[in-house]
Amino acid sequence: MRTKSISKPVTTNKPRVNVVTLGCSKNIYDSEILMGQLKGNHFDVVHEAEKVNSDDIIVINTCGFIDNAKQESIDTILQYSELKEQGKVGKVIVTGCLSERYKPELEAEITNVDSWFGTNDLQNLLSSVGADYKHELIGERLLTTPKHFAYFKIAEGCNRPCSFCAIPLMRGKHLSSPIDQLVKDAQQLAKNGTKELILIAQDLTYYGLDLYGKRNLDELLRRLSDVNGIEWIRLQYAYPSGFPMEILDVMNERDNICKYMDMPLQHISDDMLRSMRRGITKQKTIDVVNQIRDKVAGIAMRTTLITGYPGETERDFEEMQQWVEDTKFDRLGCFTYSHEEKTHAHSLVDDVPEDVKQQRADVIMEIQQGISFDKNQEKIGNTYKVLVDKKDGGYFVGRTEYDSPEVDNEVLIDAKIDYATIGSFVNVQIDTAEDFDLYGHIVK
Repeated sequence: MRTKSISKPVTTNKPRVNVVTLGCSKNIYDSEILMGQLKGNHFDVVHEAEKVNSDDIIVINTCGFIDNAKQESIDTILQYSELKEQGKVGKVIVTGCLSERYKPELEAEITNVDSWFGTNDLQNLLSSVGADYKHELIGERLLTTPKHFAYFKIAEGCNRPCSFCAIPLMRGKHLSSPIDQLVKDAQQLAKNGTKELILIAQDLTYYGLDLYGKRNLDELLRRLSDVNGIEWIRLQYAYPSGFPMEILDVMNERDNICKYMDMPLQHISDDMLRSMRRGITKQKTIDVVNQIRDKVAGIAMRTTLITGYPGETERDFEEMQQWVEDTKFDRLGCFTYSHEEKTHAHSLVDDVPEDVKQQRADVIMEIQQGISFDKNQEKIGNTYKVLVDKKDGGYFVGRTEYDSPEVDNEVLIDAKIDYATIGSFVNVQIDTAEDFDLYGHIVK
């Protein structure tokens, strides 16, 4: 009797690779590309598996952006290197921003990590585990998000000179991906069930300058908007200086481009903006926000701010506080300043005490909480198209076009009353609202 040979390719002597991702959505994207390559090399690959095996290869994709993120990355490396010492995992490999920036120091301090790789070392990382970089897999990814949405990186690196930011040190100069390749990647994702593309880069609005000699985000948006099966396209990380207003025309033309804009503004005081090297003034910042809101009716604007930057006076902070109250952003996050080596701002005195930085951030977030509550109360009685992300406890949880995953508002649908398929769009009428949550029922 002949034995079937079909099972032989599945049985492999290759150890399992467990990828652990820290930091931002750009790291999530990089991990997904790595996992796609490993799968193409017939590795058993998992993402952040809780149970580890004694022969697992652990790949930690680190973040090195600010102090808290660096500490989380170091703690994670130490955790897995200890498991390696105990014989509970096989190898520990570190990649990403932290090892790009601090590889010599990390190698000297944590000696039992097998390999250290930077942000552009994918081919070398693959080679270290016995895998080949497969050009035919460009664009192939193993999504770590639910399959109905995907982070979609359109460029790497950054050319901006912001004084507080270490990203150019870790990610290099801005490099746009060609439009034709991005369209192919989007088509592949759509074929596999992705309905929402969340466009990410260090700076979306610089897109195309290096490849096409002009800002070309508007053309990219039109091309992606034409991809069959993509129902939402969302923009994250737009820069205010040199903002290409023509993308707002595309947003108005195309129903599947979300009326949503994530534009980190960092501060509003002219003294702070100048020291931060943002290339924009208070008045120009206000003008950009107003122009965007005037041109796209009902757009939701998200921003992030920094408190405690060197030299920030009480007057600077009060100016920002008043601006937040007046502008009423739909979504807002606030971070305390982190004094980063080799950045321009590191030459300044980090003179705002940590408790004052945090107190100021708390004040901003308290103001935003009230703004968010008032805006959500206005939504009661209205019906919105909602993408259902998951079921959590007794609720189906989804988002409107005005909300990004993880960071923005959620819509909760009582599962005892309504049923929704994960990854589907439903129309939801809002019944009640809190600061950051909306509760509603499905309207047939």
